[in-house]
Amino acid sequence: MSTDTDIQLSGPFKATDSSGQSVDIKAIRIFDEGYGIIDVYVDAAKPLDGGHKDPVLLRQIVERLRALGYKGPDFGLSDPGLQESKLIVLEAPEEFADFAKKHGWKNLAEDFDE
Repeated sequence: MSTDTDIQLSGPFKATDSSGQSVDIKAIRIFDEGYGIIDVYVDAAKPLDGGHKDPVLLRQIVERLRALGYKGPDFGLSDPGLQESKLIVLEAPEEFADFAKKHGWKNLAEDFDE
């Protein structure tokens, strides 16, 4: 699930999809560095059966991040090729970078701004 380059933003929590089914989320994480756009990885305990596109589930994931201090707009779904049966990958808006930096994320693009 995670490696030495991951920053865990949230541990396990329960969410609900649009059909009312409970979804066990194991973690929300990001890589510790990147070039501006941040992909947010949401690990589920079981296969999601289409949960990648479930607006209720996706909203609850963003609300979890807001409860942890994120202030900003909702996220979009990242590249469909990145989605897996037990993994949702979201593309964070620019406003997420400030929140990520507070958790140790490094924007490698800033090295080129000089």
